[in-house]
Amino acid sequence: MSHFYPTNISLSELHLSGIPGLQHLHHWISIPFCIMYLITLAGNSTLLCVIKADPSLHLPMFLFLSMLAVIDLVMSTSITPKMLSIFWFRSTAISLDACLTQMYFVHAFSVMESGLLVAMAFDRYVAICNPLRYLSILTSPVVAAIGLATLIRAVAFMSPLTFQIRRLPLCSPAVVDHSYCEHMAVLKLACRNNAFSNTYSLSVSTYVGSFDSLLITLSYTLILRAVLSLCSTQARKKALSTCSSHLCIMALFYIPGLLSMYMESYHQELPPHVQVLLANIYLLIPPAFNPLIYGIRTKQIRDGALRVI
Repeated sequence: MSHFYPTNISLSELHLSGIPGLQHLHHWISIPFCIMYLITLAGNSTLLCVIKADPSLHLPMFLFLSMLAVIDLVMSTSITPKMLSIFWFRSTAISLDACLTQMYFVHAFSVMESGLLVAMAFDRYVAICNPLRYLSILTSPVVAAIGLATLIRAVAFMSPLTFQIRRLPLCSPAVVDHSYCEHMAVLKLACRNNAFSNTYSLSVSTYVGSFDSLLITLSYTLILRAVLSLCSTQARKKALSTCSSHLCIMALFYIPGLLSMYMESYHQELPPHVQVLLANIYLLIPPAFNPLIYGIRTKQIRDGALRVI
């Protein structure tokens, strides 16, 4: 693999290895990655256009959905083009500043998406369990405050981590065994003790993952309890189908990312390419499926799309 990385690597430049151990399959791996990225771009852009063009969709549920679409577009675009350039052209070089910027966007927007999934679960809880007060509870200022709170939380959590890594001296060869600048993978290049960054990252990820998933589980438990009390069998089936699809896509977001981080942090005996693929799953699959699960399956979105067309 010596032809992948020049020998004159400067400390201001890093090299991404792609999928470690599977470099010979990069061209084949790029096909599903590229398809998922195109679906992400098309699905989320279409969703934003439909919601913006149809005034009847300017409701809290669809405002949250618009925020989710923007987050998914930014999160996918921050890693996929560079990843595909590695797979197709072996363009492994990335400046340290660009690497840290990519890392910041990926992890900050992941925290934002997690917070927004909580907000959307709460939105569904209010809509199903307290429908008469839905618009009086989730007013436009409240929706804007929730969106701002998710942004502030992400910035507050990720800024110290990025600044700390920026101050760490990096050792050559500056090769990141990953397809993007994932925090744990970059941290391995540090020449001195990185215990603080490692502990801080694990603490933040554990807090965000466990606290947010607990709130989501609580919301959907209350929703399911309300749904099961419905008299109509058809209504119960429809609600259960919607809740199960939401929970599945949330599981794809939380489980692979946390598994990858813990395995890399605690040096579990797992092939490197499996860890990298797990880290890619939670950044590539949910943004591609969110427009389908939350958008196309929703009758108001389908009707709004027909009106726009």
